[in-house]
Amino acid sequence: MNADTTAHAPCQLAWVKSSYSSEEGGECVEVATSGPTVRIRDSKDITRRALTASPGAWTAFVDFAISHAS
Repeated sequence: MNADTTAHAPCQLAWVKSSYSSEEGGECVEVATSGPTVRIRDSKDITRRALTASPGAWTAFVDFAISHAS
């Protein structure tokens, strides 16, 4: 994954938070797609640059996380 070096206004991307996240905040990750790139950010600090990953890398990460969830 890389740090996002392109400037995107928050309203330009449709950020999605996991349905497992509560509305009380906490440690949430948001994801948005932008062309051939998946962008990942911390919902507590949306001013920081998002990480970027290829769709394949993101899918592999999610599959790994699901298979190792307790």
